Amino acid sequence: MVRRSQYRRLVPVLALGILLAGARNPGEMAAPPAGSPQEVTVVGVFSDQRGQHGVMLEGKRDKRRLLMMIGAAEATAIAVPLEKITPPRPLTHDLFLTLFGRLKVSVTKVVITDLRNNTYYATVHLTSGGTAMELDSRPSDAIALAIRAKVPVFAEERVFEKAERAPGSPGGPAERI
Repeated sequence: MVRRSQYRRLVPVLALGILLAGARNPGEMAAPPAGSPQEVTVVGVFSDQRGQHGVMLEGKRDKRRLLMMIGAAEATAIAVPLEKITPPRPLTHDLFLTLFGRLKVSVTKVVITDLRNNTYYATVHLTSGGTAMELDSRPSDAIALAIRAKVPVFAEERVFEKAERAPGSPGGPAERI
C-alpha cells in the first residue's frame, strides 16, 4: 500500500514532467513573422576621421546590422547612457524622462519605422493612465530616450531592407563618384 506522503513527493515530479513535455528546445521555438518589427541592440556610437557620427543597431533575431548617420550632439546623447556616464547636470533626454515621470507617463518602447530619402523615422511609444500614445521622433532622440528608460528598441523589417539597398551600405549599390 502506498502512503499519502509518497504521493506528496510524486505530485511535484509529475507536474514538472507534464510542463516539460510541452516545452520545446530554444532552437525549435517558432520565430516571429519575418515582417514584424524585431528588437535591436544598440551596438555603439561611432565617428570617423572626417568627423561623421553614426549609431550601429543589430537585430536580435537575425543579427543584421543597421548604421544610421547622426550628428555629434545626437551621438553624445546616445553615448552618455551607453557608457554609464552621469553628467553633472541633466541632459535634454534626462529632463524629458524626469518630466514624463512627474506626469505619470512611461516610455514603453521605441520603433524605427521607416527610411525614406536617406532619412530614418521613428516613434516613441508611451502610456499614461492606461492609455497608449505614439509620438513621431527622430530615431537618435528615440534611441537616447529608450536607453535611459531601459526599454526595448525595435526596427521594422522594411528599414533593414531599405538600408541594405542604400548606397554605401554593406551589400547595397556602390556610391558613384
